Amino acid sequence: MIISPPFLPVAGLDSSDPTAVDPMMDAVDQFELKHHGLYPIAFDRRWHCGVHLVPNLLYEPVRAIADGEVVAYRVSQKAISDGQLDAQGEHVPNCNNGFVLLKHATDTGDGRTITFYSLYMHLLDIGTLAQDCPRTTAPPVDSSPTALAKWLETDTGGVQAGQGKKVYRKDILGYMGRNHGYPHLHFEIFMTEEDFNEWFDETQLGKQPLVQPTSSDYWGHTYFVIPGGTTLLATPPKHADSPYFPRQSGGALDANSTLYVEAWFHSGQRYVRAWLDPDGKGKLTLLKPEAIQDPYKEYEYNLYKRATDLYPACPSDGYELMRFGRILSKNPTLPEAARATYVAVPFDAAGTLGYVDVNPSTIVKLSDADFPFFMDWRKIEDVNAPVGQGGLWELDRLRKLVGDETANLYLGNLDGTPFSAGDELTAYVRGDDAVQAQLKGFVCHATSEWDPANNNQRYAGLNEPDGFFGSRADTHPDGYRKFLGHLKKFQFLDQTPLGGGKKLWYFHPLAFIRHFRKCGWLSESEMMSTFPRYPYYQLSSGTYYAIKNSKISTMTKSTAASRVNRYLRELNYSMRKYGLTINRNRQAQFLGQVMLESDRWNTMIEYGEGKYNPRQPATEYYAAFYGRGGMQLTWAGAYHDYGEFKKLPNKTDSTYADPRITSTSTHWFEDPRRKDKKTQKISIIGKPKLWHPRYDPQDIASSPELSFDSAGFFWVGKHHSGARDINRIADLKLNSATIGRISVLVNGGGNGFYDRQAFGLIAAESLGDEILTNTEIRYTPSNRKDSIVIDMESARE
Repeated sequence: MIISPPFLPVAGLDSSDPTAVDPMMDAVDQFELKHHGLYPIAFDRRWHCGVHLVPNLLYEPVRAIADGEVVAYRVSQKAISDGQLDAQGEHVPNCNNGFVLLKHATDTGDGRTITFYSLYMHLLDIGTLAQDCPRTTAPPVDSSPTALAKWLETDTGGVQAGQGKKVYRKDILGYMGRNHGYPHLHFEIFMTEEDFNEWFDETQLGKQPLVQPTSSDYWGHTYFVIPGGTTLLATPPKHADSPYFPRQSGGALDANSTLYVEAWFHSGQRYVRAWLDPDGKGKLTLLKPEAIQDPYKEYEYNLYKRATDLYPACPSDGYELMRFGRILSKNPTLPEAARATYVAVPFDAAGTLGYVDVNPSTIVKLSDADFPFFMDWRKIEDVNAPVGQGGLWELDRLRKLVGDETANLYLGNLDGTPFSAGDELTAYVRGDDAVQAQLKGFVCHATSEWDPANNNQRYAGLNEPDGFFGSRADTHPDGYRKFLGHLKKFQFLDQTPLGGGKKLWYFHPLAFIRHFRKCGWLSESEMMSTFPRYPYYQLSSGTYYAIKNSKISTMTKSTAASRVNRYLRELNYSMRKYGLTINRNRQAQFLGQVMLESDRWNTMIEYGEGKYNPRQPATEYYAAFYGRGGMQLTWAGAYHDYGEFKKLPNKTDSTYADPRITSTSTHWFEDPRRKDKKTQKISIIGKPKLWHPRYDPQDIASSPELSFDSAGFFWVGKHHSGARDINRIADLKLNSATIGRISVLVNGGGNGFYDRQAFGLIAAESLGDEILTNTEIRYTPSNRKDSIVIDMESARE
């Protein structure tokens, strides 16, 4: 799933804070207004199922948060008035009723398609936009990340159906307008009841107690529910002197308590937080607000070595235990008795750590895919909504819902006069950061303020004798009618299939986006967006250019789909297993290298199949152990290491797909050639070894699972600069130098060096948040004499 906030400020592309996991969301969170437009409560105590955002720049573009289909939109030439008059008695045009409603469908896992909607309301009128930002070029026909499309610059004269229009993530939809004179974007994310139930019925949203999921659906952070009476050890058994388990204090949980632990990886380190229910009454306390780093440094970067040392019976299964707390792969081979998984967790307010084995079934293992309640996710519907008569939120019921037990709470004016019920509730919510944090996790079942079918239910109280308009009926008899008339100038849902008074499921939109940004699973269309339209380059006068004048050299959408479909699920599993979805840089770098290694997803087998080629002298030695799989595993030694890591079973016969491998044949496990620095003479060292009865290396190419599991194995197991794991480089700033360094690690750096530069940047543009203003990028990689002009067009377009 690829998703981003509706604003993408440059300041969010990076952070000076090395612990910042999502700098872009941190930046956009600052745009949310606290003094009005809070989710999910309006100033008048009615439902307000969106947020109001104000970017730092007046003309920061409003962008599509994900690829989607236009359901409806309205473009207005001018702003409208709410009735306010200026000094000359003229109506002030202080409201914008432009909007775009998008429908999105994407995947969060195997067979886990989620459908949701995003609404961008109060978009600026095109008259003001033309006056402030006059065009110098013609608008594009289709939506674009660099310019407003023609259909979004043309007055629609009212609500317009989408008529099949598509937009891509990051495309400009408009600019922030005003409502009642206040500049802001009203932004919503919601789901229909059918779509919500289909996806969330398989999660634990709204469920207590939490139970172990039966599916392998996993993404984001890992969570453990540790029961009372559990002993937390200073060191695990038999590991008193192990460097993997630095000695801690240890302790024990009270019998009636429950410890809830969150764990995640960032920049190679492991971090944890924990909440304690001390007596089983359900009142949770965050033990320490700051994330606590695992005492073993570079925990994730060393996960491969840790797995091979601690789980020799099957390092691959052990690797998953340490990353996820459970084995997600099918058909694990690690014996149950060898699955002890000790992790350090905090258990008191001081952040004291102790080791606990999380493998037993008594400890529940979850992820962000489960929406656990202790992370503040909560369903708000008729049975528990703190809403009273007339659909108005009530303070006392809200306080009870959020667990506020403050006695004698008083909220009032400075002069001692009490607040009205509305002002009291508003002051309470605005003045309590902890309450606001909980509200972000509310998933609310409510009707839309943009559906006129709900007007009577929502606003009838205003016209009661003691209501705002009813109490003024003598002096303003048309007040309520005019109010509804003005309101209907914004409403539109009745002109879509979503109208008719239907209830919808709403999310705090920024919380929704932040949460699902942790899901790195790619759908078919998202994967195709990482494919270059022009994937072949040729050198001309010192510069590599994309070949654009040949059908054979052009990647179409259908070609990309046909090539990737067979492998997509297993590719996603591999990226999840080896931590490549932790951030988009890792994912982009990995996919860029796979693009070249597989010859644009044409093959999982090295061309020539290891037959001797004088232009590739190494073929004489690796021969039958030529490149296979997504990262082209090469040499018998690499196949051996992968077989030991995965614990692939030996053959029961002596027949191999390649006749060069027999029950008696010997093979070079690594390159035996050594060049004398002085004489330049090449000598052969070592001896070839017997391969049989090990597995058939052809399995790596013929099995989609092994093709990409072996690719992930290669990535994290690659030894370089005295350590392992290419993610060490991928976590650095993505640029030509890091792409070049990874290219050297994957293939020595010569083969397709410039193509890899293009593929890495195109994947990064598709997956990341940066906005490119040019369709071509030209530069000369460091330590190279030739340049490259990269065409950034994607195969999906």
